[in-house]
Amino acid sequence: MKTIEVVAGLICRNGRFLICRRPQHKARAGLYEFPGGKVEPGETPENALRRELSEELAICPQVGGAVADVTHTYPELTIHLTLYRADLTEGDPQPLEHDDLRWITAAQLEDFAFCPADIAFHAAIRRLPEM
Repeated sequence: MKTIEVVAGLICRNGRFLICRRPQHKARAGLYEFPGGKVEPGETPENALRRELSEELAICPQVGGAVADVTHTYPELTIHLTLYRADLTEGDPQPLEHDDLRWITAAQLEDFAFCPADIAFHAAIRRLPEM
């Protein structure tokens, strides 16, 4: 099974970060995730994240360094998912492709049901300095 490169953003603002709930018509419907998507051929991971966040949330945050990465196998595919820090300095995310958006703290991570691959990032997020 081929591994698909996927990027996600830890979008930070005012000490909180953004999580998004997958809509009913997508795989893993109703689960939360860190927003992002597939890296297209010829695209850098950072540019892929900027494109995906623009398409999904109508925002253009400043993309920083990688926070963590994980390889996860779902029944239908294997992904290599990298989480990047992304600071939002202006604009408000719009739920263009998700059915719920929440700004939460690291202490609230366990209050939400996440996609299995995204759960792997919880420990790394808790170790980060204040956002």
